[in-house]
Amino acid sequence: MSEIQNDEHGRPDRPKMFEVKIDRMNYKVSEAVLTGAQLRQLPEPDIGPDRDLFEVVPGGSDVKIEADAKVEMRNGLRFFTAPAQINPGRG
Repeated sequence: MSEIQNDEHGRPDRPKMFEVKIDRMNYKVSEAVLTGAQLRQLPEPDIGPDRDLFEVVPGGSDVKIEADAKVEMRNGLRFFTAPAQINPGRG
């Protein structure tokens, strides 16, 4: 049975669950929109302030997701984390 149903106007609804990846780990979410802060709470433990969260943009530049950014969920979204500050070695 499909997860997509029709609304009262006969149009297909969005799926009830979305599968996304953060750092290659799968997560299922039911909300249609999550903030960056909510995305950071999906992994266990949460993504700490020492790391930045990025959305993978195939064929383009990856997008940094700020805590207050709203991200529309869809199946197959991928995110990764990276150190918030990179300290180069001594010169």
